[in-house]
Amino acid sequence: MSTILLLFCGLSGALALEIHSPAHCLYGCPAGSPSGNDLIIRPTHILSSNDLTKFSDWVAYRVTPDSIGRSQARNWRKDPILADHETLAPEDYRDANRVLGTDRGHQAPLASFSGTSYWPDTNLLSNITPQSAALNQGAWARLEAAVRALSHESGAVYVMTGPLYERAMPSLPTTDKAHMIPSAYWKIVAIAGDGQLLAAGFVMDQGTPRNATHCTKSAQLSDIESRTSLRFFHGLDAAPDVIVRFNHGDLMERLGCPLD
Repeated sequence: MSTILLLFCGLSGALALEIHSPAHCLYGCPAGSPSGNDLIIRPTHILSSNDLTKFSDWVAYRVTPDSIGRSQARNWRKDPILADHETLAPEDYRDANRVLGTDRGHQAPLASFSGTSYWPDTNLLSNITPQSAALNQGAWARLEAAVRALSHESGAVYVMTGPLYERAMPSLPTTDKAHMIPSAYWKIVAIAGDGQLLAAGFVMDQGTPRNATHCTKSAQLSDIESRTSLRFFHGLDAAPDVIVRFNHGDLMERLGCPLD
């Protein structure tokens, strides 16, 4: 059974800046989602679900060595906290892989939480988008694996991730529900310690080839903020002494991206 801790509906931009989950977000969860979004906090992740797209604008989570485990079953379920008109159901994905070549792509990865009893929550469709199979099984999976390896090395790793809608994409073939399939995805990986915030950003298009590496998909924080209209790490406003290093060589190396 899924465990839902909190649900906030209709948050204003100002209020969204104040509400965050320290367990899932480092220096604040993303701010700036539409006021009509549903903010859902679960033991594994926190997300902002968008009624228009039927997918989450962002998902944030913390990976630890103890949360990681062997992969578990993918038992897809509609998110029970969302109304039918706010989200998709498993049958809406019928024939999507055959027609569009898409997987049901996790935003908070199943393998990163299969060491906990809450792993079924990652299979709720509020945490899923139609993601190109080549991307989902290629560069995106390699980045998720790199995050788990970083956690085994460094402890808690904080991740924020979500979709981009920058061009029209084909719709799911067998549903009449209005929805928008992402054209790309972003991910921000962060760790903290010794008065520093080390973070790295990535953007990957749905057309990314299966053999691509995540190391060639790095992106600056300002670029991700501009493209998503979200604000990240806003809690740093109250921590002026923290040194921020974004896409720093040391962190990139620890994410499996050797320096030239």
